[in-house]
Amino acid sequence: MSLKAAFIGLGAMGTPMAGHLKARGLLHAVASRTQANADAVAKALGVIAPPLAELAAQCDVIALCVTADADVLGTIDALAPHLKPGAIVVDHSTVAPDTAKQAAARLAAVGARFLDAPVSGGVEGAKNGKLSVMVGGDADVLERARPVLEAYALRITHLGAVGAGQATKAVNQVLVAGIAQGVCEGLALAEALGLDPERLLPTLGAGAAGNWFLEKRGATMLRNEFSVGFKLGLLHKDLGIVQRIAEGAGTSRNVIERSLADYAELMSQGYGDDDISALIRLKRKS
Repeated sequence: MSLKAAFIGLGAMGTPMAGHLKARGLLHAVASRTQANADAVAKALGVIAPPLAELAAQCDVIALCVTADADVLGTIDALAPHLKPGAIVVDHSTVAPDTAKQAAARLAAVGARFLDAPVSGGVEGAKNGKLSVMVGGDADVLERARPVLEAYALRITHLGAVGAGQATKAVNQVLVAGIAQGVCEGLALAEALGLDPERLLPTLGAGAAGNWFLEKRGATMLRNEFSVGFKLGLLHKDLGIVQRIAEGAGTSRNVIERSLADYAELMSQGYGDDDISALIRLKRKS
């Protein structure tokens, strides 16, 4: 019997992810923070946008991609009383590992299962169905949910028990923030030195400085196009979570704290909805 899947959270990532589920014949229902948005996406995809209680009762696997820890737990609490026995909730949001563990416990109490499965790959990865999915939870639960994840994933990795996915995403966000710091500072220098981007970027990309962020954002940031990907306000939110994790682990937080300060400054200037490459604004000579 084919799985019936639902997707909750229809933003820049969630909407294309839901579209991939529809293309695989798995999507039954969608939901969003606003019913108008859910209705619009449901109409476009030819599925339903019922209340969460009805969605829970009808679906085998429910994927979430929402903003904050409170959103995840609130959604879990709304779904839990109505879920089928053995239903699986897969959370693609970026939250604290402890939040994932709380979600799993609340679902276990009603006979349902949970995977924390944050993703990396940006809006492009979501649109192209090529996300990297970092999964925490039981291996047998992952195997049951795998057809859903495969709809939008290039790579699915089981990292360990519940919370391991979010711990891995924390590490991912430190690397994302650090790479953005280096690329933005370097390209600001390139601008100041008058180097030609059409020659510069392929040259840098072919050597040891090559990376995803340089390839995907180098040209756009040099053209002052900052609406192309992951909002810097969301990275700032993620890094607040990561900061607490790193404090608990006792590791260095230099990149985290510098990036938190930089993105807070950009948000105060009204750039919170810009892509994280807008960091170059702070690197340029004043």
